[in-house]
Amino acid sequence: MPGFYQKTIKREIQFKGVGLHNGKKVNIKLVPAAPNHGIVFKRTDLKTKNLIPAIVDNVSNAVLCTNIQNEFGATVSTIEHLMGALYGEEIDNLLVEIDSSEVPIMDGSAKEFIKQIRETGTKNYDTTRKFIKVLKKCELVVDNKFISIEPYENDLKIDFEIVYKNQLISTQRKSVRLSNDNLDSVYNSRTFCLFEDIEKIKRLGLGKGGSLENAIVVDDNKVLNKEGLRYKNEFVMHKILDCMGDLMLANYKILGEVRCSQGGHQLTNALLKKFLSDSKYFSVMEFKEKRFPNSQFYNRPVAVNA
Repeated sequence: MPGFYQKTIKREIQFKGVGLHNGKKVNIKLVPAAPNHGIVFKRTDLKTKNLIPAIVDNVSNAVLCTNIQNEFGATVSTIEHLMGALYGEEIDNLLVEIDSSEVPIMDGSAKEFIKQIRETGTKNYDTTRKFIKVLKKCELVVDNKFISIEPYENDLKIDFEIVYKNQLISTQRKSVRLSNDNLDSVYNSRTFCLFEDIEKIKRLGLGKGGSLENAIVVDDNKVLNKEGLRYKNEFVMHKILDCMGDLMLANYKILGEVRCSQGGHQLTNALLKKFLSDSKYFSVMEFKEKRFPNSQFYNRPVAVNA
């Protein structure tokens, strides 16, 4: 079970890098925030109307990454690895100052985000968390892709499967419980692509900052990165990291089980929107004491105000 009280970080943390898709240099600062602030991005390169709450209602695009946009058109993309790190480390409140339109890709994983967050430490408030408790199964099927969310007590469980024709990647499946399992291998797993898909990605105007320093590239049955894989199942574990990051956009921690086969950002975001659009699927719980009988129920998560 996740902790009962809201968290932020003890002090500011800074990162710099390059955007995977726009190829631009970017500086990012994580700033502690007050209870009930949520995760909010601030585009410091824009003078006004530059706050973008990280909530699913603000997802504007989910092709190869997750992009959020505020009502004035300000955007931030490729937020999923940072958001996955924040979910796993149970950080609820943060101002993310960023001077470009894309979160730096770092080494293609959440490894550096986690390292700095853990070194800095977190701060607990005496303000209780709210949780989204899944009451009824909700699912989506698109062609051969499938995703669902269903009841599961006291934690978020993610069960993810990938199926590739490529023999090196092949079929991989992994499940994790976010509060009970060691997530380091998930955090450390890098984004990946097939060599044959690189030109397609570039034609979409994406991948301008991609390299073997920040992505695994698979050519037939060979990994082109000199150091090889960090884990045999690094591919599916990175998909779990992505899924965690997208689920963080629910605004509250989820008590339920997500099952996915051959999905990605688009499918996860579509499921989350469907799930949160109908209160028959969930209740929002606040634990006034550290036990279930004293929970209170609400109709729906409250959006973060910019």
